[in-house]
Amino acid sequence: MICPHCERNLLRKERTGNRCTHCRRSYALDPKTNPLRLNDLRVRRIATVLTDGGRIAIVPDQLWYALSRKRLRDTEFGQGCAGAAFVVAGFVTVIALFAEVPVLLIGSAALLLIGLGISAARAMGAGRGIPPVVRESFPTQILSPWRSVYGVLPPGVLDLAGSTGGAADPAGAAGTTGVLICPDRAVVAFLVADGLPARHGLAVVRSAVEAAAVPSKWPVLVLHDSDAEGELLVRGVRAALPGRTVIDVGPPLRTVRALPQAVPYRDPRRKPSPADMRLLAAPGTYTPEELKWLGQGWRFPLVGLPPARLLAVVDRVAGQVSRRADPDRRRAADLGFLTWPEPAGPDPAGGP
Repeated sequence: MICPHCERNLLRKERTGNRCTHCRRSYALDPKTNPLRLNDLRVRRIATVLTDGGRIAIVPDQLWYALSRKRLRDTEFGQGCAGAAFVVAGFVTVIALFAEVPVLLIGSAALLLIGLGISAARAMGAGRGIPPVVRESFPTQILSPWRSVYGVLPPGVLDLAGSTGGAADPAGAAGTTGVLICPDRAVVAFLVADGLPARHGLAVVRSAVEAAAVPSKWPVLVLHDSDAEGELLVRGVRAALPGRTVIDVGPPLRTVRALPQAVPYRDPRRKPSPADMRLLAAPGTYTPEELKWLGQGWRFPLVGLPPARLLAVVDRVAGQVSRRADPDRRRAADLGFLTWPEPAGPDPAGGP
């Protein structure tokens, strides 16, 4: 690996204890010892891309997904184990035939069965799409070593330690131009850090119950992952808020699945229940293949979208909602103005 300080190419023996033997400085991550095979230079490079060169701030969860993408594309379930089982089985079989030891033949057969079982499991997709570092463990496994070496998180990454996610208090949201429902605390913190809810007068909540408590007659925006939970959330909000305009801002499942660069993942702890699958299947809007995909727990998370793109999409929809809520902005939009001027102030040319 390359030392992030002196940029020397270090052999394994030249970087014991996460310290470069040339410049004597410590680094945070060694690709040989962390599950995501990361090094400090790669983390900085990915963080720079996600923050659009430092133009926006991101949350640790967005960095987690970006650093996990490469490992999510491939499965490592039983990697090497099947081959080793076949090799050992063959070796034991040869010995057993020459030594005429029946017990060794039985052991060889057992090893062959193990190898075949591992190969079959891999062919069926076992382990595919499951991140080596789960989202909840990323701060401890990856960011803690980084913080202990550099004192801060990677450039542009928000420190959310002890944060509640930045959600607004629904009780104090009177007079808003709309409500944004987003169950993901990290995504809410990302949007709040950019000032998006405040800019458009949106009250941010996490559920339909909280949205109903906001004294606003304006539309409800629902931002969610592309997964079974997200698809059901939109239906639940519409059922819980009859008469309100509900806008689905989440990325369309069918569209995202067709993107070659989109990488889904699975969380075995969050597979939809049979009852949830029946609700999804009832309207007939999903193909059998899509229902199977959702039922296996696959998902495209919001934190996996390019941060700048996510901001742009939500900003555009929220801007349309706020213009409809504000009579002046609505008239300006009807007249074709791209932007509405700020309240009148002194004429810089000195006129009245």
